[in-house]
Amino acid sequence: MKKLSMDELNRISVEEFKHKKKTSIVVVLDNVRSLHNVGSFFRTADAFQIEKIFLCGITGTPPNREINKTALGATETILWEHVDHANHIFTEYKKRGYEIIAIEQTSQSIPLQEFPVETGGKYVLIFGNEVFGVKEEVLELCDRAIEIPQFGTKHSFNVSVTGGIVLWEFFKKMHL
Repeated sequence: MKKLSMDELNRISVEEFKHKKKTSIVVVLDNVRSLHNVGSFFRTADAFQIEKIFLCGITGTPPNREINKTALGATETILWEHVDHANHIFTEYKKRGYEIIAIEQTSQSIPLQEFPVETGGKYVLIFGNEVFGVKEEVLELCDRAIEIPQFGTKHSFNVSVTGGIVLWEFFKKMHL
């Protein structure tokens, strides 16, 4: 076994990435306060060719040195937009046939591994604030909620870790 060099990884260029067909997933970061978490989402979104990221409320936006630390250039590849309130996004995406899903522990949330991701499905995934999660007013607009089962003493993952787990599971079910 040997570690692959950068040349052997066959990375595509930023221009090639922009023209590739994207995974029909839109990520909404609603009041995510940590710029490092925002940057991590950009990097994960790049890895799974996510369609777009919406940065809502107090969520920081590029260009930003702290976001760039963890994004490592992904702010140049991922389409993104800042909006004041997450709920402004949902009506338009519902019209386009997207299912609106909160990543949150609720009385009706579905365990991630049991959620039936469709190969041709289109999804808007909402991730909330690191402390308070997805706001009640946003939850009311969602079609469903998904949670990641946990078996330790803590009740939540870091939001960017949650993003990585959820996006991998969706990507895997849609493409592999």
